[in-house]
Amino acid sequence: MIVALDGTVLMVAQPSLQRDFDASAAQVQWTSTAYLLAVAALLVIAGRLGDRYGHSRMLFVGVLGFAAASAGIALAPGVGWVIALRALQGVFGALLQPATLALLILTYPADRLGTPVAIRTGAIGVAAAAGPVLGGVLVAHLGWRAVFWINVPVALAIAALTLGVRVPVPPRTGTQRLNLTGAALLATVLAVLVHTLSGIPAHGWATAPTWLGLAAVAGVAVLFVGHERRTAHPIVAPTVARSVPVMASAAILLLTTGGMFGALFMATFLLQGVLGLDPLASGLRALPLTALMVLGAPVAGAALRRYSPRRTAVFGTVLVVLGTAGLSRLGPAGTWAVTGVAFAVLGAGFATVVVTATATVVGEAPPGFAGVVGGLKQTAMNVGPALGIAVGAGMMPSPSAAGAGTAGIAPAAGPTLMVLAGLAALALLPASLLPAQPAPRARSGTAAPDDHDFRAVDPPERSAG
Repeated sequence: MIVALDGTVLMVAQPSLQRDFDASAAQVQWTSTAYLLAVAALLVIAGRLGDRYGHSRMLFVGVLGFAAASAGIALAPGVGWVIALRALQGVFGALLQPATLALLILTYPADRLGTPVAIRTGAIGVAAAAGPVLGGVLVAHLGWRAVFWINVPVALAIAALTLGVRVPVPPRTGTQRLNLTGAALLATVLAVLVHTLSGIPAHGWATAPTWLGLAAVAGVAVLFVGHERRTAHPIVAPTVARSVPVMASAAILLLTTGGMFGALFMATFLLQGVLGLDPLASGLRALPLTALMVLGAPVAGAALRRYSPRRTAVFGTVLVVLGTAGLSRLGPAGTWAVTGVAFAVLGAGFATVVVTATATVVGEAPPGFAGVVGGLKQTAMNVGPALGIAVGAGMMPSPSAAGAGTAGIAPAAGPTLMVLAGLAALALLPASLLPAQPAPRARSGTAAPDDHDFRAVDPPERSAG
């Protein structure tokens, strides 16, 4: 929740930060990109560290580091410091995100994961919705630095609560050593991929920077896969890589977040660039999306307990596709009712997909690898938006092209949104691979019956996650 809140309030603070430091547009963009690169590159590795040293420890270190980096940004004397500290903030953000999912795995049996996952999803939705409003109030009355100061007391409170967390200890696994070569290769693959995708809105798809970046991703990925197959201590253990529910859930999240966030990128352009709405009016127009995300999460949790992950994932994906396609009606001819329904359907579908895929990922996590599967899930949800925005922006004509501009670009929005709906529809394939029956009673090894404090576990000998 603190990560979602931080990301949304930053968007409101960036214009003020730019004026304060007389920064360029590229420097302001890097205040977001630096964080995203660090998070995406390190999530799986952070989850692996949690499996080795304990997820409560990772959560504790992550929130304290997040607070320290936030305070540093609030005191930063220049934009260069902000960029560097945002990257550091991303490192600590990567530590804490897989830990939250792993702790759910260790605390709840498989058949009871739907409710806590739904609560987690709803809380993230509330934070994302509250961020622009809270950020606007803070920036207007206290300045942009206040949006980073607010992280400090929240993070310290979480750290204090973490000290009292008692987590069941899972069985020992045979791969406790962190392979540094594999970790470096994986971090490089993910960082270059996200950096390349993030640059497509500026460079386009058919340009040298994009093709060189994608070629680098492919090359390093081949090296990573080869290394993983040879090493005795892979970052992503074979038992995780061969888990169909885990990998299918990650693919679902990658594709649906790509479709949804690409659609939201396009919707923002249409609402503000074509309809001429200000940010507040645009946010109000999209309010049904947030409302249905929050309200849909507990409904999705209940549906998951009654129906199978396959059925709920397919249903949620269909809603995402319909909502994304419905946004193609967004424009001068579109009515409040039509676009409101499209946003609502998109929000309900996305909540269903996230709750189902997350519960499946954590419920099917092989014993001892809760952090790795949590890291895979979070990685998919970080790479997906970059992919969707790259697809959306890459299909739009350049503003400098003849006849382009607001009037010239708007006609391309409809076909682009249909392509994004097609991207989300690809998630139907992995959704069909999820379990066809409701979650069974607690699997052996998902949560051990004895309730040990993580601090009593000797890290080199036993995994706490």
